[in-house]
Amino acid sequence: MKTLKISLLGLALWGVGTIGLRLGGDRLLHPDKIWSTLTLYQLSFVLMAQLARRIFSGLGLAKEQWVKAAGFLMLPTLLLDPFSCVFFSEVFPNVDPAAAGEFGGWMLICCGGVLGGALSKR
Repeated sequence: MKTLKISLLGLALWGVGTIGLRLGGDRLLHPDKIWSTLTLYQLSFVLMAQLARRIFSGLGLAKEQWVKAAGFLMLPTLLLDPFSCVFFSEVFPNVDPAAAGEFGGWMLICCGGVLGGALSKR
């Protein structure tokens, strides 16, 4: 399996997402608006599942390898975003500090989407 390549793709996704959130997170995260948060979570789960499936099939991985590949794809987010949560105001100065919990939940939903995509039979 191409574990290094998958991990680097995960790191790139984390980096792009972190930069994007730093630039526009104030327009995306609103902890006081439950329906927008739930919509964000739902869309993110579905999109991450689709993205993971495209990455894995694009790399030519056998479906039996997808769950293991999902672990490597999620690893940068799981290792780095706890620090983004702890230092939320410094990492995302433009976002309401009350959104730190929403952000943490969003990262878990995104990782769940990756795993869900890897486990999906379709």
